[in-house]
Amino acid sequence: MSNQFGPDYVRAIAPYQGGKPIAEVAREFGLDEAKIVKLASNENPLGMPASAREAMLAALADTARYPDSNGFELKQAIKAKYGVPQDWITLGNGSNDILELAAHALVQPGQAVVYAQYSFAVYPLATQAVGGRAIVVPAVEFGHDLDAMAAAITADTRLVFIANPNNPTGTFIPAEKIAAFLARVPRNVVVVLDEAYNEYLSPDRQYDSIAWVREYPNLLVSRTLSKAYGLAGLRVGFGIAQPGLTDLLNRIRQPFNVNSLAQAAAVAALGDTAFLARSARLNADGYQQLTAAFDALGLQYVPSCGNFVLVKVGEDEGAGARVNLALLKQGIIVRPVGNYGLPQWLRISIGLPEENAAFIAALKNVLA
Repeated sequence: MSNQFGPDYVRAIAPYQGGKPIAEVAREFGLDEAKIVKLASNENPLGMPASAREAMLAALADTARYPDSNGFELKQAIKAKYGVPQDWITLGNGSNDILELAAHALVQPGQAVVYAQYSFAVYPLATQAVGGRAIVVPAVEFGHDLDAMAAAITADTRLVFIANPNNPTGTFIPAEKIAAFLARVPRNVVVVLDEAYNEYLSPDRQYDSIAWVREYPNLLVSRTLSKAYGLAGLRVGFGIAQPGLTDLLNRIRQPFNVNSLAQAAAVAALGDTAFLARSARLNADGYQQLTAAFDALGLQYVPSCGNFVLVKVGEDEGAGARVNLALLKQGIIVRPVGNYGLPQWLRISIGLPEENAAFIAALKNVLA
């Protein structure tokens, strides 16, 4: 019997598929979990900062009580770090939550959402979930074409998603191009600037997106602590926007969407500049390790500003799936990106030096 419940646009959604867990690969291929290398989900290979772990353990004593729904201490930490008032901050169950809140708060069925080809899979999912009409703008060199995106905005467009750096391609948009784009966008269209990988940018690429938030009431900057801060399992992110937007988001936000342990760990992690610097150094070194191997193997890859590299592993349409399966059998988990329209490519998260080396050795075996 067919499913007759819910609107067609919800039934049409293909559920989000995360990277394969280590335990699942161990069961599927009869492997030792301890020897499996996971480079699939852009997690921080250093794990959680010790400062965050200690804060989380201290918070355990109070877990019989509900979390602070308004997240006062966490908002204080964000306020101190970014120099914004507390009523400019929306807390999220990861930054995915912020993206979905924006879609639910701003887009009605049939209204348009603009995003780029090869951009984060949650953008189409959030659009479909509210019955929005997706306007997908073709990529240029695997990245955002902001001129084309501005031109694609229609009278019924309510939301534009921009990822910088972009996942899964790692491409970067310079600050001056974003500033020019924001100046062109109608004020009734909200721009979500998704900066999940911002902490991995080299100093010469860093820019002040909060200054744009002060200038544009229709800008929402989204951040996460899942990547460079090492808190992926705790699910904590936040959005920064002027009160006109945060008031809307907080009206539909689940009241306890960031749990007590996540809030405590996030406060500590935001202040741990030493851990953040160590993460950035490890990532830069790992990027050189992976790309040197790809150069030696003659493989095409997209230069990345994130903590991952998109690499082409064959010319035929089945190359990505085939190489991915062969790597899984050797205990190496990476991310196939056929669902992004890139069936010949794999996305490789940057790991510890020994994890990168294990992947490189396995890839050489597969390609040989």
